[in-house]
Amino acid sequence: MALARLYSRGQRGMDAYEVIVETHLAGGLPGFTICGLPAAAVRESKDRVRAALQSCGLAPPPRRITVHLGPADIPKEGGRFDLPIALGVVQTGQERSWQPADVEFLGELALDGELRPIRGALPAVLAAREAGRTIVLPAANAAEAALVGDATCYCAKNVIEVIEHLDGNRTLQRVESAVGDSLPAPDLDLADVAGQTQAKRALTIAAAGGHNLLFTGPPGSGKSMLAQRLPGLLPSLSGEDILTVMSIASIAGETLQPGYSVGRPYRAPHHSASVAALVGGGSQPRPGEISRAHLGVLFLDELPEFRRAALESLREPLQSGSISIARAAQSVTFPARFQLVAAMNPCPCGYLGDGSGRCNCSPTRVIDYRRRLSGPLIDRLDMHVEVPRVPYEQTRRIRPRGETAAVSAIVRAAQARQRDRCGKLNALLEHRELLGVATMDSGAQSLLGEAADRWNLSTRSCDRILKVARTIADLAGAPDVTSAEIAEAVQLRCLDRPL
Repeated sequence: MALARLYSRGQRGMDAYEVIVETHLAGGLPGFTICGLPAAAVRESKDRVRAALQSCGLAPPPRRITVHLGPADIPKEGGRFDLPIALGVVQTGQERSWQPADVEFLGELALDGELRPIRGALPAVLAAREAGRTIVLPAANAAEAALVGDATCYCAKNVIEVIEHLDGNRTLQRVESAVGDSLPAPDLDLADVAGQTQAKRALTIAAAGGHNLLFTGPPGSGKSMLAQRLPGLLPSLSGEDILTVMSIASIAGETLQPGYSVGRPYRAPHHSASVAALVGGGSQPRPGEISRAHLGVLFLDELPEFRRAALESLREPLQSGSISIARAAQSVTFPARFQLVAAMNPCPCGYLGDGSGRCNCSPTRVIDYRRRLSGPLIDRLDMHVEVPRVPYEQTRRIRPRGETAAVSAIVRAAQARQRDRCGKLNALLEHRELLGVATMDSGAQSLLGEAADRWNLSTRSCDRILKVARTIADLAGAPDVTSAEIAEAVQLRCLDRPL
Protein backbone atom coordinates (compact mmCIF):
# COMPACT_ATOMS: atom_id res chain seq x y z
CA MET A 1 0.00 0.00 0.00
CA ALA A 2 1.55 3.33 -1.11
CA LEU A 3 -0.78 5.49 1.00
CA ALA A 4 -1.95 5.19 4.61
CA ARG A 5 -4.44 7.43 6.39
CA LEU A 6 -4.65 7.55 10.19
CA TYR A 7 -6.32 9.92 12.64
CA SER A 8 -4.91 11.94 15.50
CA ARG A 9 -5.64 15.13 17.48
CA GLY A 10 -3.90 18.49 17.62
CA GLN A 11 -4.29 21.06 20.37
CA ARG A 12 -5.39 24.68 19.95
CA GLY A 13 -6.55 26.36 23.13
CA MET A 14 -9.20 24.15 24.72
CA ASP A 15 -10.01 22.54 21.36
CA ALA A 16 -8.50 19.18 20.38
CA TYR A 17 -9.05 19.36 16.63
CA GLU A 18 -8.92 16.38 14.29
CA VAL A 19 -5.67 15.80 12.37
CA ILE A 20 -5.49 13.41 9.42
CA VAL A 21 -2.02 11.82 9.18
CA GLU A 22 -1.40 10.71 5.60
CA THR A 23 1.75 8.73 4.79
CA HIS A 24 2.86 8.25 1.20
CA LEU A 25 5.64 5.98 -0.06
CA ALA A 26 7.21 6.62 -3.46
CA GLY A 27 10.27 5.72 -5.49
CA GLY A 28 13.33 7.90 -5.87
CA LEU A 29 16.10 8.91 -3.53
CA PRO A 30 15.43 7.98 0.11
CA GLY A 31 14.01 10.87 2.12
CA PHE A 32 11.56 11.74 4.85
CA THR A 33 9.42 14.87 4.57
CA ILE A 34 6.71 16.16 6.92
CA CYS A 35 4.37 18.88 5.69
CA GLY A 36 1.28 20.62 7.08
CA LEU A 37 2.81 23.58 8.98
CA PRO A 38 4.89 21.47 11.39
CA ALA A 39 6.71 23.20 14.25
CA ALA A 40 10.30 22.26 15.06
CA ALA A 41 9.28 19.41 17.39
CA VAL A 42 7.05 17.95 14.66
CA ARG A 43 9.75 18.25 11.98
CA GLU A 44 12.11 16.35 14.26
CA SER A 45 9.54 13.56 14.46
CA LYS A 46 11.08 11.91 11.38
CA ASP A 47 14.33 11.30 13.27
CA ARG A 48 12.56 9.94 16.34
CA VAL A 49 10.33 7.69 14.23
CA ARG A 50 13.23 6.34 12.18
CA ALA A 51 15.34 5.56 15.26
CA ALA A 52 12.39 4.05 17.17
CA LEU A 53 11.41 1.73 14.30
CA GLN A 54 15.01 0.65 13.79
CA SER A 55 15.29 -0.16 17.51
CA CYS A 56 12.17 -2.33 17.18
CA GLY A 57 13.45 -4.16 14.10
CA LEU A 58 11.09 -2.34 11.74
CA ALA A 59 13.46 -0.07 9.83
CA PRO A 60 11.70 2.24 7.33
CA PRO A 61 12.17 1.24 3.67
CA PRO A 62 14.88 3.14 1.73
CA ARG A 63 12.35 5.09 -0.31
CA ARG A 64 10.86 8.57 -0.36
CA ILE A 65 8.42 9.01 2.56
CA THR A 66 6.05 11.97 2.65
CA VAL A 67 3.83 12.64 5.68
CA HIS A 68 1.07 15.21 5.52
CA LEU A 69 -0.68 16.50 8.63
CA GLY A 70 -4.03 17.96 7.63
CA PRO A 71 -5.61 20.47 7.83
CA ALA A 72 -2.62 22.05 6.11
CA ASP A 73 -3.32 25.62 7.29
CA ILE A 74 -3.24 24.95 11.06
CA PRO A 75 0.18 24.94 12.78
CA LYS A 76 1.10 21.62 14.43
CA GLU A 77 3.35 21.34 17.47
CA GLY A 78 4.66 18.76 19.93
CA GLY A 79 5.62 15.12 19.70
CA ARG A 80 2.02 13.85 19.86
CA PHE A 81 2.05 12.81 16.16
CA ASP A 82 5.03 10.43 16.48
CA LEU A 83 2.86 7.35 16.98
CA PRO A 84 0.51 7.82 13.98
CA ILE A 85 3.46 8.75 11.77
CA ALA A 86 5.34 5.60 12.79
CA LEU A 87 2.25 3.46 12.21
CA GLY A 88 1.76 5.04 8.79
CA VAL A 89 5.36 4.26 7.83
CA VAL A 90 4.96 0.62 8.95
CA GLN A 91 1.62 0.28 7.16
CA THR A 92 2.91 1.60 3.83
CA GLY A 93 6.36 0.00 4.02
CA GLN A 94 5.18 -3.47 5.00
CA GLU A 95 1.76 -3.36 3.34
CA ARG A 96 -0.18 -4.08 6.51
CA SER A 97 -3.92 -4.43 5.93
CA TRP A 98 -5.07 -2.18 8.75
CA GLN A 99 -8.36 -0.30 8.52
CA PRO A 100 -8.30 1.93 11.63
CA ALA A 101 -10.81 4.51 10.44
CA ASP A 102 -12.53 4.58 13.83
CA VAL A 103 -9.33 4.81 15.92
CA GLU A 104 -7.21 7.83 16.84
CA PHE A 105 -3.54 7.63 17.87
CA LEU A 106 -1.45 9.98 19.99
CA GLY A 107 1.95 9.53 21.56
CA GLU A 108 5.54 10.70 21.56
CA LEU A 109 8.19 8.11 20.76
CA ALA A 110 11.44 7.56 22.59
CA LEU A 111 14.34 6.30 20.48
CA ASP A 112 13.79 2.76 21.74
CA GLY A 113 10.10 2.76 20.72
CA GLU A 114 8.69 3.53 24.17
CA LEU A 115 5.64 5.80 24.29
CA ARG A 116 6.02 8.92 26.38
CA PRO A 117 3.14 11.04 27.78
CA ILE A 118 1.76 13.94 25.79
CA ARG A 119 0.38 17.30 26.78
CA GLY A 120 -3.39 17.76 26.39
CA ALA A 121 -4.40 14.09 26.49
CA LEU A 122 -7.68 14.70 28.34
CA PRO A 123 -9.15 17.17 25.78
CA ALA A 124 -8.18 14.69 23.04
CA VAL A 125 -10.08 11.89 24.80
CA LEU A 126 -13.14 14.12 25.15
CA ALA A 127 -12.99 15.05 21.46
CA ALA A 128 -12.58 11.43 20.40
CA ARG A 129 -15.61 10.49 22.49
CA GLU A 130 -17.66 13.19 20.77
CA ALA A 131 -16.52 11.88 17.37
CA GLY A 132 -17.48 8.31 18.31
CA ARG A 133 -13.94 6.97 17.94
CA THR A 134 -11.60 4.85 20.03
CA ILE A 135 -8.33 6.48 21.08
CA VAL A 136 -4.90 4.95 21.79
CA LEU A 137 -2.64 6.81 24.22
CA PRO A 138 0.64 6.26 26.10
CA ALA A 139 0.21 4.35 29.33
CA ALA A 140 1.41 7.39 31.29
CA ASN A 141 -1.74 9.26 30.20
CA ALA A 142 -4.12 6.51 31.38
CA ALA A 143 -5.07 8.34 34.61
CA GLU A 144 -6.30 11.33 32.60
CA ALA A 145 -8.24 9.17 30.16
CA ALA A 146 -9.92 7.35 33.04
CA LEU A 147 -11.69 10.58 34.02
CA VAL A 148 -13.89 10.26 30.93
CA GLY A 149 -16.10 7.40 31.99
CA ASP A 150 -17.91 6.72 28.70
CA ALA A 151 -14.89 6.98 26.37
CA THR A 152 -13.28 3.96 24.68
CA CYS A 153 -9.58 4.33 25.32
CA TYR A 154 -6.60 1.96 25.17
CA CYS A 155 -3.11 2.55 26.49
CA ALA A 156 0.22 1.15 25.32
CA LYS A 157 3.77 1.22 26.64
CA ASN A 158 5.51 1.10 23.26
CA VAL A 159 4.88 1.16 19.53
CA ILE A 160 5.28 -2.63 19.19
CA GLU A 161 2.24 -3.20 21.43
CA VAL A 162 0.16 -0.94 19.15
CA ILE A 163 1.34 -2.71 16.00
CA GLU A 164 0.56 -6.14 17.46
CA HIS A 165 -2.86 -4.87 18.49
CA LEU A 166 -3.59 -3.68 14.96
CA ASP A 167 -2.30 -6.99 13.58
CA GLY A 168 -4.73 -8.82 15.87
CA ASN A 169 -1.96 -10.64 17.75
CA ARG A 170 -2.71 -9.02 21.10
CA THR A 171 -5.23 -6.73 22.74
CA LEU A 172 -4.18 -3.48 24.35
CA GLN A 173 -5.20 -2.78 27.90
CA ARG A 174 -8.42 -0.80 28.01
CA VAL A 175 -8.51 2.17 30.34
CA GLU A 176 -11.11 1.55 33.02
CA SER A 177 -13.27 4.41 34.18
CA ALA A 178 -12.13 5.94 37.44
CA VAL A 179 -13.98 9.23 37.68
CA GLY A 180 -12.11 11.35 40.18
CA ASP A 181 -13.77 12.67 43.29
CA SER A 182 -13.43 16.34 44.10
CA LEU A 183 -11.76 16.63 47.48
CA PRO A 184 -11.25 19.64 49.71
CA ALA A 185 -7.90 21.30 50.10
CA PRO A 186 -5.20 19.60 52.21
CA ASP A 187 -5.56 19.44 55.97
CA LEU A 188 -5.64 23.20 56.55
CA ASP A 189 -8.09 24.38 59.18
CA LEU A 190 -9.27 27.89 59.99
CA ALA A 191 -8.63 27.10 63.63
CA ASP A 192 -4.89 27.27 62.86
CA VAL A 193 -5.24 31.04 62.29
CA ALA A 194 -4.98 32.84 65.61
CA GLY A 195 -7.51 35.62 66.19
CA GLN A 196 -8.51 37.56 63.04
CA THR A 197 -12.25 37.33 63.63
CA GLN A 198 -13.07 39.97 61.02
CA ALA A 199 -10.72 38.46 58.43
CA LYS A 200 -12.27 35.02 58.93
CA ARG A 201 -15.72 36.56 58.58
CA ALA A 202 -14.64 38.18 55.30
CA LEU A 203 -13.23 34.84 54.11
CA THR A 204 -16.56 33.17 54.88
CA ILE A 205 -18.45 35.83 52.93
CA ALA A 206 -16.02 35.51 50.01
CA ALA A 207 -16.48 31.75 49.91
CA ALA A 208 -20.28 31.99 50.12
CA GLY A 209 -20.70 34.56 47.34
CA GLY A 210 -17.65 33.95 45.13
CA HIS A 211 -16.25 37.39 45.96
CA ASN A 212 -12.73 38.70 45.39
CA LEU A 213 -10.84 39.69 48.50
CA LEU A 214 -7.80 41.76 49.50
CA PHE A 215 -6.06 41.42 52.87
CA THR A 216 -3.88 44.29 54.07
CA GLY A 217 -1.76 44.03 57.20
CA PRO A 218 1.77 43.77 58.59
CA PRO A 219 4.05 40.78 57.95
CA GLY A 220 3.17 37.65 59.89
CA SER A 221 -0.43 38.61 60.66
CA GLY A 222 -1.87 35.55 58.87
CA LYS A 223 -2.81 36.84 55.40
CA SER A 224 -1.28 33.89 53.51
CA MET A 225 -2.68 31.36 55.98
CA LEU A 226 -6.17 32.72 55.46
CA ALA A 227 -5.87 32.57 51.68
CA GLN A 228 -4.63 28.97 51.77
CA ARG A 229 -7.74 27.92 53.67
CA LEU A 230 -10.27 29.33 51.21
CA PRO A 231 -10.36 26.23 48.90
CA GLY A 232 -11.34 24.10 51.89
CA LEU A 233 -14.42 26.27 52.45
CA LEU A 234 -15.71 25.85 48.89
CA PRO A 235 -18.08 23.06 47.80
CA SER A 236 -16.71 20.09 45.86
CA LEU A 237 -16.41 20.30 42.09
CA SER A 238 -19.05 18.63 39.92
CA GLY A 239 -18.14 15.97 37.37
CA GLU A 240 -18.09 18.38 34.41
CA ASP A 241 -16.11 20.93 36.41
CA ILE A 242 -13.52 18.28 37.22
CA LEU A 243 -13.09 17.56 33.50
CA THR A 244 -12.69 21.28 32.73
CA VAL A 245 -10.15 21.85 35.50
CA MET A 246 -8.13 18.77 34.61
CA SER A 247 -8.28 19.59 30.88
CA ILE A 248 -6.61 22.92 31.59
CA ALA A 249 -3.99 21.18 33.71
CA SER A 250 -3.40 18.64 30.94
CA ILE A 251 -2.96 21.37 28.31
CA ALA A 252 -0.49 23.09 30.63
CA GLY A 253 1.59 19.91 30.76
CA GLU A 254 0.57 18.30 34.05
CA THR A 255 0.32 14.51 33.92
CA LEU A 256 -1.97 12.84 36.44
CA GLN A 257 -0.42 10.15 38.56
CA PRO A 258 -2.25 7.07 39.90
CA GLY A 259 -3.97 7.74 43.21
CA TYR A 260 -4.61 11.39 42.38
CA SER A 261 -7.29 13.52 43.98
CA VAL A 262 -9.02 16.49 42.38
CA GLY A 263 -9.73 19.55 44.48
CA ARG A 264 -10.27 23.24 43.90
CA PRO A 265 -7.17 24.70 42.21
CA TYR A 266 -4.99 26.97 44.30
CA ARG A 267 -2.36 28.99 42.44
CA ALA A 268 0.06 31.42 44.08
CA PRO A 269 2.47 32.87 41.50
CA HIS A 270 5.46 34.95 42.62
CA HIS A 271 5.22 38.71 42.26
CA SER A 272 7.88 38.63 39.53
CA ALA A 273 5.41 36.83 37.19
CA SER A 274 5.05 38.37 33.75
CA VAL A 275 1.84 39.20 31.91
CA ALA A 276 2.17 36.02 29.84
CA ALA A 277 2.70 33.93 32.97
CA LEU A 278 -0.50 35.26 34.50
CA VAL A 279 -2.89 35.36 31.55
CA GLY A 280 -1.22 32.86 29.21
CA GLY A 281 0.57 33.31 25.93
CA GLY A 282 3.28 32.06 23.60
CA SER A 283 3.37 31.62 19.84
CA GLN A 284 1.11 28.62 20.40
CA PRO A 285 -0.93 30.01 23.33
CA ARG A 286 -0.99 28.06 26.56
CA PRO A 287 -3.00 28.76 29.71
CA GLY A 288 -1.58 31.07 32.35
CA GLU A 289 -2.06 31.17 36.10
CA ILE A 290 -5.55 32.68 35.90
CA SER A 291 -6.75 29.73 33.80
CA ARG A 292 -4.87 27.24 35.96
CA ALA A 293 -6.91 28.70 38.86
CA HIS A 294 -10.25 28.27 37.01
CA LEU A 295 -13.02 27.37 39.51
CA GLY A 296 -10.48 27.76 42.29
CA VAL A 297 -8.39 30.42 44.02
CA LEU A 298 -5.67 32.70 42.65
CA PHE A 299 -3.57 34.15 45.48
CA LEU A 300 -1.38 37.16 44.74
CA ASP A 301 0.86 37.93 47.69
CA GLU A 302 2.64 41.30 47.85
CA LEU A 303 0.14 42.68 45.36
CA PRO A 304 1.76 46.14 44.82
CA GLU A 305 5.05 44.43 43.92
CA PHE A 306 3.52 42.83 40.79
CA ARG A 307 4.20 44.63 37.52
CA ARG A 308 1.56 47.20 36.71
CA ALA A 309 0.88 45.65 33.29
CA ALA A 310 0.43 42.21 34.85
CA LEU A 311 -2.13 43.50 37.36
CA GLU A 312 -4.04 45.49 34.75
CA SER A 313 -4.26 42.37 32.57
CA LEU A 314 -6.48 40.82 35.27
CA ARG A 315 -9.26 43.37 34.83
CA GLU A 316 -10.96 41.74 31.83
CA PRO A 317 -10.94 38.12 33.10
CA LEU A 318 -12.14 39.27 36.53
CA GLN A 319 -15.17 40.73 34.78
CA SER A 320 -15.80 38.14 32.04
CA GLY A 321 -14.51 34.85 33.51
CA SER A 322 -12.44 34.05 30.42
CA ILE A 323 -9.33 35.26 28.63
CA SER A 324 -8.85 35.57 24.86
CA ILE A 325 -5.27 35.42 23.58
CA ALA A 326 -4.94 36.78 20.06
CA ARG A 327 -2.06 36.06 17.70
CA ALA A 328 -1.62 36.83 14.02
CA ALA A 329 -2.27 33.20 13.06
CA GLN A 330 -4.93 32.32 15.61
CA SER A 331 -6.99 33.40 18.60
CA VAL A 332 -7.80 31.10 21.49
CA THR A 333 -9.97 31.48 24.58
CA PHE A 334 -9.33 29.85 27.94
CA PRO A 335 -11.77 29.82 30.88
CA ALA A 336 -10.67 31.94 33.84
CA ARG A 337 -13.49 32.00 36.39
CA PHE A 338 -11.31 32.25 39.49
CA GLN A 339 -11.60 33.82 42.93
CA LEU A 340 -8.90 36.40 43.50
CA VAL A 341 -7.42 36.66 46.97
CA ALA A 342 -4.64 39.22 47.30
CA ALA A 343 -2.46 40.41 50.15
CA MET A 344 -0.41 43.54 50.70
CA ASN A 345 1.38 45.43 53.44
CA PRO A 346 -0.12 48.70 54.68
CA CYS A 347 3.04 50.62 53.70
CA PRO A 348 6.43 50.00 52.01
CA CYS A 349 8.11 48.84 55.24
CA GLY A 350 5.03 46.85 56.27
CA TYR A 351 4.67 48.06 59.87
CA LEU A 352 2.23 50.96 59.60
CA GLY A 353 -0.32 50.84 62.41
CA ASP A 354 0.94 47.62 64.03
CA GLY A 355 1.71 49.35 67.34
CA SER A 356 5.43 48.58 67.27
CA GLY A 357 6.56 52.08 66.31
CA ARG A 358 8.94 50.67 63.68
CA CYS A 359 7.27 52.42 60.72
CA ASN A 360 9.02 55.57 59.49
CA CYS A 361 7.12 55.84 56.20
CA SER A 362 5.88 59.31 55.39
CA PRO A 363 2.25 59.81 54.29
CA THR A 364 3.53 60.55 50.79
CA ARG A 365 5.37 57.20 50.61
CA VAL A 366 2.28 55.36 51.85
CA ILE A 367 0.09 57.07 49.25
CA ASP A 368 2.60 56.31 46.47
CA TYR A 369 2.74 52.68 47.59
CA ARG A 370 -1.02 52.30 47.41
CA ARG A 371 -1.17 54.08 44.08
CA ARG A 372 0.59 51.10 42.53
CA LEU A 373 -2.90 49.61 42.51
CA SER A 374 -5.15 51.33 40.00
CA GLY A 375 -8.66 52.46 40.82
CA PRO A 376 -10.27 50.12 38.25
CA LEU A 377 -8.49 47.13 39.82
CA ILE A 378 -9.52 48.09 43.37
CA ASP A 379 -13.07 48.55 42.07
CA ARG A 380 -13.11 44.89 41.06
CA LEU A 381 -12.17 43.71 44.56
CA ASP A 382 -15.33 43.17 46.57
CA MET A 383 -13.68 43.44 49.96
CA HIS A 384 -10.45 44.95 51.30
CA VAL A 385 -9.95 43.87 54.88
CA GLU A 386 -7.39 44.94 57.47
CA VAL A 387 -5.54 42.05 59.14
CA PRO A 388 -3.87 43.47 62.27
CA ARG A 389 -1.01 41.93 64.20
CA VAL A 390 -2.17 39.27 66.68
CA PRO A 391 -1.04 39.55 70.32
CA TYR A 392 1.48 36.90 71.30
CA GLU A 393 -0.81 35.39 73.96
CA GLN A 394 -3.41 34.47 71.31
CA THR A 395 -0.85 32.69 69.14
CA ARG A 396 0.02 30.28 71.98
CA ARG A 397 -3.52 29.04 72.49
CA ILE A 398 -4.37 25.61 71.08
CA ARG A 399 -7.75 25.71 69.38
CA PRO A 400 -9.78 22.59 68.53
CA ARG A 401 -9.85 21.78 64.83
CA GLY A 402 -13.05 21.57 62.82
CA GLU A 403 -13.69 25.25 62.16
CA THR A 404 -13.26 24.78 58.41
CA ALA A 405 -15.83 21.97 58.31
CA ALA A 406 -18.35 24.06 60.25
CA VAL A 407 -17.89 27.13 58.06
CA SER A 408 -17.99 25.00 54.90
CA ALA A 409 -21.47 23.75 55.81
CA ILE A 410 -22.69 27.32 56.24
CA VAL A 411 -21.12 28.28 52.90
CA ARG A 412 -22.81 25.40 51.06
CA ALA A 413 -26.20 26.40 52.47
CA ALA A 414 -25.75 30.03 51.41
CA GLN A 415 -24.63 29.02 47.91
CA ALA A 416 -27.65 26.73 47.59
CA ARG A 417 -29.95 29.70 48.33
CA GLN A 418 -28.25 31.76 45.64
CA ARG A 419 -28.42 29.03 43.00
CA ASP A 420 -32.05 28.33 43.78
CA ARG A 421 -32.85 32.02 43.47
CA CYS A 422 -31.03 32.92 40.22
CA GLY A 423 -28.83 30.00 39.17
CA LYS A 424 -25.51 31.68 40.01
CA LEU A 425 -23.48 33.11 42.86
CA ASN A 426 -23.96 36.70 43.90
CA ALA A 427 -20.55 37.78 42.61
CA LEU A 428 -21.64 36.86 39.06
CA LEU A 429 -24.87 38.87 39.05
CA GLU A 430 -25.32 41.56 36.44
CA HIS A 431 -26.56 45.00 37.52
CA ARG A 432 -30.19 44.36 36.54
CA GLU A 433 -30.19 40.92 38.20
CA LEU A 434 -28.65 42.38 41.35
CA LEU A 435 -31.36 45.01 41.70
CA GLY A 436 -33.97 42.30 41.33
CA VAL A 437 -32.64 40.02 44.09
CA ALA A 438 -31.07 42.51 46.53
CA THR A 439 -34.16 44.35 47.74
CA MET A 440 -33.19 47.07 50.25
CA ASP A 441 -35.30 48.84 52.81
CA SER A 442 -35.21 52.64 53.06
CA GLY A 443 -32.52 52.60 55.74
CA ALA A 444 -30.21 50.44 53.65
CA GLN A 445 -30.69 52.62 50.56
CA SER A 446 -29.97 55.77 52.55
CA LEU A 447 -26.83 54.28 54.12
CA LEU A 448 -25.41 53.07 50.78
CA GLY A 449 -26.13 56.45 49.17
CA GLU A 450 -24.40 58.26 52.04
CA ALA A 451 -21.31 56.08 51.71
CA ALA A 452 -21.21 56.59 47.94
CA ASP A 453 -21.37 60.38 48.33
CA ARG A 454 -18.86 60.58 51.17
CA TRP A 455 -16.15 58.49 49.48
CA ASN A 456 -17.05 59.15 45.82
CA LEU A 457 -17.71 55.50 45.12
CA SER A 458 -18.20 54.38 41.53
CA THR A 459 -21.30 52.53 40.37
CA ARG A 460 -19.23 49.34 40.22
CA SER A 461 -18.09 49.80 43.82
CA CYS A 462 -21.68 50.31 44.95
CA ASP A 463 -22.71 47.16 43.11
CA ARG A 464 -19.88 45.25 44.80
CA ILE A 465 -21.03 46.49 48.20
CA LEU A 466 -24.60 45.46 47.44
CA LYS A 467 -23.47 42.01 46.26
CA VAL A 468 -21.52 41.47 49.47
CA ALA A 469 -24.51 42.66 51.51
CA ARG A 470 -26.74 40.19 49.65
CA THR A 471 -24.30 37.39 50.51
CA ILE A 472 -24.28 38.43 54.18
CA ALA A 473 -28.07 38.21 54.15
CA ASP A 474 -27.88 34.77 52.51
CA LEU A 475 -25.53 33.55 55.24
CA ALA A 476 -28.13 34.60 57.78
CA GLY A 477 -31.04 33.26 55.71
CA ALA A 478 -32.60 36.73 55.48
CA PRO A 479 -34.87 37.50 52.49
CA ASP A 480 -33.95 41.21 52.15
CA VAL A 481 -30.93 43.43 52.58
CA THR A 482 -31.10 45.76 55.59
CA SER A 483 -28.91 48.57 56.82
CA ALA A 484 -26.99 46.09 59.00
CA GLU A 485 -25.78 44.13 55.96
CA ILE A 486 -24.94 47.33 54.07
CA ALA A 487 -22.99 48.66 57.05
CA GLU A 488 -20.93 45.47 57.31
CA ALA A 489 -20.27 45.41 53.56
CA VAL A 490 -19.11 49.05 53.61
CA GLN A 491 -16.89 48.33 56.61
CA LEU A 492 -15.20 45.55 54.61
CA ARG A 493 -13.86 48.02 51.98
CA CYS A 494 -11.09 49.87 53.86
CA LEU A 495 -9.27 51.15 50.75
CA ASP A 496 -12.27 53.22 49.71
CA ARG A 497 -11.72 55.45 52.71
CA PRO A 498 -8.93 58.07 52.70
CA LEU A 499 -5.88 57.61 54.92
